[in-house]
Amino acid sequence: MDMIETPRLVLRNFSVGDAADLLAYLKEPAVSCFLSLQLDDLEQAEAEARKRQDSDEYIAVCLRDTGQLIGDLFAMREDDTFSVGWNFNPAFGGHGYASEAARALFAFLFTTANARRLYAYVEDDNVPSQRLCERLGMRREGLFLEFVSFRKDGDGVPVYENTMQYAMLRSEWESMRVSETG
Repeated sequence: MDMIETPRLVLRNFSVGDAADLLAYLKEPAVSCFLSLQLDDLEQAEAEARKRQDSDEYIAVCLRDTGQLIGDLFAMREDDTFSVGWNFNPAFGGHGYASEAARALFAFLFTTANARRLYAYVEDDNVPSQRLCERLGMRREGLFLEFVSFRKDGDGVPVYENTMQYAMLRSEWESMRVSETG
């Protein structure tokens, strides 16, 4: 992937040097959908960073001034549609980094990757991601009841979560950009 720069961030491919920062937020994932990515130690984090460095699907989000990894985005291509998402270190929350990074990714996907449609799945208890989808101009398309299970209860029974789907078409993104520029 080509590096993308925003006023405060750099979006780029992962490198093995990102392992310690990746471990910082995947040691205890903040939301259940990332439990399958949980890392126990630096060795696992290095292996995960190495795996991600060979893929354009996972995008490292780094502070422009220091180069520190603060989270990641993903964009999984399905023909002219992309499944998108984000996972940020909670220590960097509340500064608008996720919005800034996702806006840059959306612009890249719609203009350079020629995406027709983007969509994101968000669990119904993940209010921060729901708000981010709405700030990005995505619309809620539906609620899937007991859609997926990321964990099990004390008896080993899967706990199913309700999941919302948000989406945006290129035509909607273009209209939003026109209205923002006046």
